[in-house]
Amino acid sequence: MPSNKKTLHFLLSAKASAVAVGILGFGMSTEWASSTMQCSKKGDNLFNGTAELKLGLFDGNFIRITCPTFGGEDTVKVLTMLGQVGGAPVVLQALVIFLLALCLLGSASSILITLYNSVSNPYETYMGPLGLYVCSSASACMSFLAIILYVVNVTATRMSEGLVENFLGPNSVDLINKSAEMGVGFFMLIPYLVLNLLAILLVYLYEHAAYTQRQEQQRPTEDAPKEIMMY
Repeated sequence: MPSNKKTLHFLLSAKASAVAVGILGFGMSTEWASSTMQCSKKGDNLFNGTAELKLGLFDGNFIRITCPTFGGEDTVKVLTMLGQVGGAPVVLQALVIFLLALCLLGSASSILITLYNSVSNPYETYMGPLGLYVCSSASACMSFLAIILYVVNVTATRMSEGLVENFLGPNSVDLINKSAEMGVGFFMLIPYLVLNLLAILLVYLYEHAAYTQRQEQQRPTEDAPKEIMMY
């Protein structure tokens, strides 16, 4: 049976991973970005309307004012409409979702490994601390990559303009002066990443202390006091 200290460290690591899963799950279900553009009927050059997109990973809202002529609010299926637009935006959006799914899988694996280690001592197997390091570090790296890819998709591609143009019809509007802000869901990736690193740190601190203790117990006999070696 593992010591109380080991059980505590691994249970705290499992808790950190579990909280990370909850945060990421909430983040994936809420708003990730908001984009606003000035809008005009094609060829008019009178940009007196606005188009605003509030986007999640899967669904979004399209709010328009005099764009191109009337206003309204509609629901947008992000992946479906990006699939119709094609190009880099749909690829990047799908890649972000795929990476986040892998993050959830990695965190779930971390929870199972840490719970297993809290009741047993599988040091020599893939279910030991090494398994946790691999799963949690992979989840942290993939979440960081998802952050970069999503920022690129929202700010550096025509993702938002493509959605608006696809919804209103081809060659129906001109769009200028896009501004974009990241939403709550996007920022949830930051605490998720930190919690994965914390899960690693908690186990590493225990392993380092245990390794140091084993080294002290296995010191060569020449380090022993001369009085002891005489007997």
